[in-house]
Amino acid sequence: MHEILESISQRINGTEVEENRRIYEFANEFSRRCRICECELRESEKHVSEIDIERLVAERYAKEIGCWIPITKMFEIGTPGPCGNENDTYLSRKYIYKVNNLLNSRGSILQHFIKILLHNSLFEETSYTFLGFTGFSSSTIMPVFQQPLIKNAIPATPIEISTYMAALGFYSTATEGCFTNGEIEVWDVVARNVLKDNDGDIFVIDAELRLL
Repeated sequence: MHEILESISQRINGTEVEENRRIYEFANEFSRRCRICECELRESEKHVSEIDIERLVAERYAKEIGCWIPITKMFEIGTPGPCGNENDTYLSRKYIYKVNNLLNSRGSILQHFIKILLHNSLFEETSYTFLGFTGFSSSTIMPVFQQPLIKNAIPATPIEISTYMAALGFYSTATEGCFTNGEIEVWDVVARNVLKDNDGDIFVIDAELRLL
């Protein structure tokens, strides 16, 4: 996993915004702490899954650096918005706040951070800002991200989506809503996840991504 993070860092080095650097550094330190925790548990002969280790480390780390958000505080951040398969959302005048249940990341916090880093490197207009973690102690830990709210937008058409992705150097695969540039694969790039504003600009607000 450390090698994947380093690969992402090299890919966006020199072009990334400060927030992407902050997320990368957090994910890198989080990965290091998970490896230490795993070694400590192995020495004590306790058998704990990687996902449980991530949850344990995430809560400790978030509380240590002051980015733990009690679940009840989410209602103070924004008004509850539509909920999807992966995110509970809260809306303010300028932002949408996403509390991610990690379902599409197979429960892995680190995998989700990798997806966020890839998203930010490709779709700067809708890049995520990391706010912290929330949840119910170590049983349920969920990362919280902030994203610009695209106002007065409508779903983009398949042709508009394909044209936009082609401009980024991506071509369609045999699977609907799936694109690749030979290095990164992006899928679920469909109307519900891609918006068009009044000026005709396209915004990918949500997608699944992975390094090939």
